[in-house]
Amino acid sequence: MARRLLPKRLPRSANFGQFMQPTVNTLENITELNSRGHRPLKMDFEEQLRILVYYHLQEYSSAQHLLQALKEDDYARNHIAPEQGIEKSSFSEAINSRGLEQLLHVFTHLQKQAADLLPNAYPELGSLVGIDGSLIDGTLSMLWADYRKGSKKAKVHVGFDLNHSIPRKVYLSEGNAGERPFVSKILSKDETAVTDRGYQCHALFDQWQQDGQLFICRIKASTKKKILSQNPVPADSIVFFDATVLLGTTDVNQSQTPLRLVGYEVDRVKYWIATNRYDLTAEQIAQAYKLRWDIENFFAWWKRHLKVYHLIARSAYGLMVQILAGLITYLLLAIHCHKQFQEKVSIRRVRQLRTAIENELRWLPDDDEPSQFVKEQKLQAVDAKT
Repeated sequence: MARRLLPKRLPRSANFGQFMQPTVNTLENITELNSRGHRPLKMDFEEQLRILVYYHLQEYSSAQHLLQALKEDDYARNHIAPEQGIEKSSFSEAINSRGLEQLLHVFTHLQKQAADLLPNAYPELGSLVGIDGSLIDGTLSMLWADYRKGSKKAKVHVGFDLNHSIPRKVYLSEGNAGERPFVSKILSKDETAVTDRGYQCHALFDQWQQDGQLFICRIKASTKKKILSQNPVPADSIVFFDATVLLGTTDVNQSQTPLRLVGYEVDRVKYWIATNRYDLTAEQIAQAYKLRWDIENFFAWWKRHLKVYHLIARSAYGLMVQILAGLITYLLLAIHCHKQFQEKVSIRRVRQLRTAIENELRWLPDDDEPSQFVKEQKLQAVDAKT
């Protein structure tokens, strides 16, 4: 029987419990957290997951903000926090040393669950994965996060399923790490990487083709090209160029394996797209590259509305825990918005969910311990009669 991921003391948290429901099956046979000493754990994995998802869902600005809410907010204390509460030292120790394996397990299974549930918006284009990196501001104490002198940054590398608009894979590195090596790590067989100009590398294009990996990559307009053969371009099309080429010159970084180059123009901006997808029309290549902007929109939304870049950990381990929790929260939102409204994730629906959760405390107080809200309402009524 699957374990229920619901608060242990007050299981009436219907809205948050329903929101977390997709994680229940992922917790079956999951590796349990173990204390590294003789002292028992202050927070098991289910509690850690619940707290981290709640942190992102409620837009708390720091770990201190979260911990204060877990102590002082009636709803968070009764429905989210461990029964015995959680102190700063225990919370920090847990985030920076436990739960990463379990969170990765939950993320992987939720991603598959969401991909099976959500509609495939572009089946004719094949499986498209937008790949990009995003910098996270660090602190000077984060010695592992090399970026430049006097500045520490980490970089998160995300593979974004463009067909279903959900994150697919994630890696973390120091801020000055290159982004190109992560393409092969993120991409699976029969998937097509969709990338921007920062990923242009002729030697990598050769290697990807040798390894059977598919790509659609924008390149610099100034790139030299040797035309081997040209394809007809439809009339009245945004496409003005479609050919098989070698990139670069014999003297400077020339590719060894021919590839396809598509040129198209939108709003007076010319785009040059290198690819080894010969099965798509030139217009479909242009459409697939345009979808790459979805990962940019995802980073911006994720950062703004789930506060994923507000650090609650300083170690590489703890930051990865935080990032995975943010991705899990987004996947849960994607599942929730589709099941409840047949829509994509939006801040409107997130705010609606937050309000529903808050209303549980206002209108469904515990019988033995009335909430502060109810106490104040009774007091106001007495004052009115007086």
